[in-house]
Parts: sequence; structure tokens; C-alpha cells
Amino acid sequence: MPKAIELTDQNFATEVENSSTPVLVDFWAEWCGPCRMVGPIVEELAGEYEGKVKVGKVDVDTNPQVSIKYGIRSIPTLLIFKDGQVVDQVIGAVPKAMLKRQLDAQVE
Repeated sequence: MPKAIELTDQNFATEVENSSTPVLVDFWAEWCGPCRMVGPIVEELAGEYEGKVKVGKVDVDTNPQVSIKYGIRSIPTLLIFKDGQVVDQVIGAVPKAMLKRQLDAQVE
């Protein structure tokens, strides 16, 4: 089963900003309770959308540059990128169905 890609300050541009497929990025931290609720959902989506959407996770504690660049102030924050641009965002723990709707809107 595919897992979400670990995104870092170093690989973010390559994996997300230059991606030809839409990318769901989960900004999270180990100490964040709601992040632990969203984590398994993000992993499930990585499997369900394999080949259509790239799914990655950014640990905000170890990757401050990318978190600052995208103005991440509360976590979990999930951003959906298309052609290198943020096209949608979700802040907080939300149901899987809501995330699927937002992803489906970006997949042709």
C-alpha cells in the first residue's frame, strides 16, 4: 500500500511545486492531537488516489522554511497543490469524505 511521501524543506519544490499531478500536503507535528486523527486518513488517501494524486506530509517542527513559505499557523493544515499552486486548503481535523470531495475537484 502506498504511503504518503515524507516532504522536507529540501525536496518540497521537486515533489510538490514541480509535480505534474495534484498534490495533497499534510502539515503536521508529532505533538499535535488532531494531526494524529488526520494522519491515518491521509495514508488511506495515498492508497486510494495512487497514480492520480501525490500525497505527502511535512513535519512542521523539522521543516520550518516550507511551513513559513505557505503561512502555516495552525496544524493540521492540508493544502492541495495543482501545477505548483495552492488551489485548496483545509485547516483542522475534517472527515475523510470532505477531503475526498476536495481532491476529486482537482482530478480530471
